Amino acid sequence: MNPPRLAKIIAVSIIAVLIVTFAKTSTRGFSPHTGEMIIKGAGATFPYPLYLKWIREYERIRPVRIDYQSVGSGGGIRLLMSGSVDFAGSDAPLNDEEMSKILEAGRGVVHVPTVAGAVVIVFNLPGARELNLTPDTIAKIFLGKIKYWDNPSITKYNDINLPHEEIRTVHRVDGSGTTYIFTYYLSKISDEWRTKIGYGKEVDWPTGLGGKGNEGVSQLIQQIPYSIGYTEYTYAITAGLSMASVMNRAGIFITPSVESISKAAVGYLEELKEDIRSAIVNSPEEDAYPISSYTYIITYQDWSQDPEKGKALAEFLWWATHDGQMFAPDLGYAPLHPEVVKIVESIISEMKANGSPLLGGARQ
Repeated sequence: MNPPRLAKIIAVSIIAVLIVTFAKTSTRGFSPHTGEMIIKGAGATFPYPLYLKWIREYERIRPVRIDYQSVGSGGGIRLLMSGSVDFAGSDAPLNDEEMSKILEAGRGVVHVPTVAGAVVIVFNLPGARELNLTPDTIAKIFLGKIKYWDNPSITKYNDINLPHEEIRTVHRVDGSGTTYIFTYYLSKISDEWRTKIGYGKEVDWPTGLGGKGNEGVSQLIQQIPYSIGYTEYTYAITAGLSMASVMNRAGIFITPSVESISKAAVGYLEELKEDIRSAIVNSPEEDAYPISSYTYIITYQDWSQDPEKGKALAEFLWWATHDGQMFAPDLGYAPLHPEVVKIVESIISEMKANGSPLLGGARQ
């Protein structure tokens, strides 16, 4: 059995085990040992370092325990649809099929953006720490059409001696919001990618090796000379990986940073007001890093069957999208734009129990 298929089977098996495990423990109730409210979540690896920080900080000030399992966006959504968790972390909004399945349960659904992050192009090119790549070049590398590092499409924009070595691409094998963001970007900038491959949390990659999670991709890049892949910005920073500068819509090569990620949302504020699930990739802003995105916590709108837990979750979401934003930059995430915070406030106010908002009164 080939390694990518084996890794995918392992990832699916882990999700199945988690569904059974969570199902054995009711999502209602309190810890019998501490009396704390227990909230269960699972999903995206993209925001995992920040969510762990938020959970530690929040549990210091409130009698609540939040258990978040980093299983990938696809896994988190499956756990939410099975009723095994209270919320899913996802870098991709629900698609129409996923939305309809949750809505069938009659509890509604809300998408709460938490922070902005970026998918970065990481590479292992001996002797080089900097690299400029155009959108067309990135698409052709992952389509398998550009096979060597000294291809003219690469050398044209890089004032370094690039070797005639084969490019080895690396991608995710698990259902991944990181993959969704990256392939959505490729579909926006490449007609060939859009028609042949498309976008989603999982796609049929035309070439390359697969790794599980951002961690798995990062490890493969570190181990394989002349490799290139994609991962979340924070994981690239933590692993010390080299990140490519990507040409944006303004024709400027932009290095990923908290500042350049923050700029991405500015070009899409009107779209976000219409639909918070709107993508912010390939932003028209001059200083924006083009492969940026919001990551979401997706949960139920109607908490009539467990108002106390719903209120505890809504309070955590309010704290995370307000006070919790101060922890984002140090971990490589861009805080929510002030206009987006206003939208988030209205979304959280839609969380209700027996027809009444879970968070009553004005919030500052």
